[in-house]
Amino acid sequence: MITTLHIKNVGIIDDLFIDFNEGFNVLTGETGAGKTLIIGSLVILAGGRFSKEIIRNGENYSFIEASFYCPKNAQAIEDNIIVSREIHSNGRSSCKINGRLATVNELKELMCEIIDIHGQHDSQLILDSARHIEYLNRFIGKEIEQEINKYQAKLKEYKSLKQELKNTYGEDQEKERRLDLLRYQADEIENAKLKPTEEKELEERHKVMQNAEKLKENLAQIDNELSDSAIGAISNAIRNLERIQDCGDEYNEKLNLLKSSYYDIQELARDLSDMKESVDFDEEERSKIESRLDLIYSLKRKYGNTVEEILAYAEKVNEEICKIENLEEYHIKIRKQLEQLNNQMKEIAIKMSELRKRHAKVLAQKINNQLKELEMINAKFEVQLLEEVEFNENGIDRVEFMICTNIGEEVKPLTKIASGGEMSRIMLAIKNVLADVDEVGTLVFDEIDTGISGKAGQAVGEKMKEIATQHQVICITHLPSIAAKGDYNYYIHKQTKENKTYTNVRQLNEEEIIEEIARISSGEITEIAKAHARELRKAS
Repeated sequence: MITTLHIKNVGIIDDLFIDFNEGFNVLTGETGAGKTLIIGSLVILAGGRFSKEIIRNGENYSFIEASFYCPKNAQAIEDNIIVSREIHSNGRSSCKINGRLATVNELKELMCEIIDIHGQHDSQLILDSARHIEYLNRFIGKEIEQEINKYQAKLKEYKSLKQELKNTYGEDQEKERRLDLLRYQADEIENAKLKPTEEKELEERHKVMQNAEKLKENLAQIDNELSDSAIGAISNAIRNLERIQDCGDEYNEKLNLLKSSYYDIQELARDLSDMKESVDFDEEERSKIESRLDLIYSLKRKYGNTVEEILAYAEKVNEEICKIENLEEYHIKIRKQLEQLNNQMKEIAIKMSELRKRHAKVLAQKINNQLKELEMINAKFEVQLLEEVEFNENGIDRVEFMICTNIGEEVKPLTKIASGGEMSRIMLAIKNVLADVDEVGTLVFDEIDTGISGKAGQAVGEKMKEIATQHQVICITHLPSIAAKGDYNYYIHKQTKENKTYTNVRQLNEEEIIEEIARISSGEITEIAKAHARELRKAS
C-alpha cells in the first residue's frame, strides 16, 4: 500500500505531500483543482510516459516520490519501498528504487506488482489477455499449481534437449546445409595446396618484378664497379703490402685484414652478379605469381590473417565434418528422449486443460453474479479456452475473458469493450472475485463513476468498499454515493497566491466529510443536503 505520496513541480502542484491509509481512500474536489495531476503523477511513477509540459511553469524539473509498505512483495528486500522519478525540462529523467538508480523497465516491473491504476481509458493488468490464464490459474489454486510445476520442469528439459539437438546439427536440413558449407571450405583450402612460407617468397619475387628495370640498371653498375674497379684496386694494394710485410708486424696484420676483405668482396660481387641475372623474367611467370597471390589473399579474407591460420582453420573444419558425420547415434538418443518428454507434457497439459475448463465455468458464474449486483443485469461474461498449436509455459491453453453487455449481442474479447461506465463495472466485478488471489496491493481508480449514476453508482461504491477490505483503494470520484463509502476522505482544492496557483489536499474529519458529500450532491451545503449526506454516510 502507498503510505506517502510526494509530488513537486507538476502542473499547478508546487510541493504536495499526501499520507494515505489502508482501506478505501476517496479523493474529491472541484474540477481543475489537480485531482487528475495526482493520478497522472502515479502513472509516471509507475513507469508511464511523460511530457515536458507537466513541469510547473517557471521550474526546470518535476519530482515524484512514494513510499510503499509491501510485506508480501517478492521483489522487495525490505517491507518498505521508496520509489522516485525525476523529470527535467531537457527531457532527461531518472528513476530510483530504495535510493538505487533503476531503468524505466525495472521500475515498471516492480510497480506493476504493487499498484494497478485504472483510468477512464486505461488498459489494466486484468485487461491484458496474456494475463488471463494467470488469473484463472490463481483462481484454481494449489490444485493446478502442482501440475504447472511438473509441466514446466518437463518443458525446461524439453527446450534444453531441443537446443542441444540444434547445437549439434540434429535437424537433418540444418546438418546437411552445414556439411555442404564445411566440405566446400575444406576442398577450397586443400585444392590451394598452401605452403607456410610461400606467401612471403611470392611477395618478394613480385616486388622484384615490379622494380625490374631499376634493379637491373643499378645491379649492372654495381657489378662493373666491383669487378672492374674495386676488386682490381684491392688486388694491387695486397701486392704492395706483400712487399713490405717484413718491415713490421703491423704491416703483416693489415695485409691479412685486406686479404679477408678481398675474399668477402669477391663473394659479394658474385652474389650481386647472380642477382642481376635473376632480375630477368617473362610475363607468364609474373601472371602466375599474381594469380597465386590473389588466391592466397582471397583465402585470407575468408579463413584467417595468415597462411598458417588458414591451414589451422582447415584442420578445425575437417574435425567438425568428422564430428557431424558421426552424430547420428547421439541424435537418435536425444530424439527418443524428446518423444518421451512430449508425451509426458501432453498428458499433464491435458489434465491442466480439464481443470481450467471446469473452473472457468465457476469463475464466469461468479463474475456474472457480481455484474448483476453492479446493475449490469443483461451482461454475460465467459472464460474462453483455446488450444495452442505448440506447447507454451502454461501447457496448450490460451485463455481470454469474453463479454457481451446487451441482449442479442455476441460475446467479444474484454479488451473490445468501449463504454467507460461498463468497463469500470466489469473491472470491479473481476477485481472483487479475484481479490483473494490478486497480489497487487493498491488499486487506483480515476473517476470510475464516468458514465454511471443512480443505482449503478451506489453499486460501484459498495463494490469498491468490498475490495478495500483486502486492498488499499484510492479513488477520485464525483458521485456522493461513492464518496460516502470512504474510510478516509481527502478534499483537493486550489488557491491563488502572489499570482500563482497551488493545489492543496486536506484529509477531512467526519463533519467535513458530510459537508463535502452535501456539496457534491447539490452544489451547495444546505441543511437538507447535509441531512441527505448523513443518510448516505449511515448506509455505507
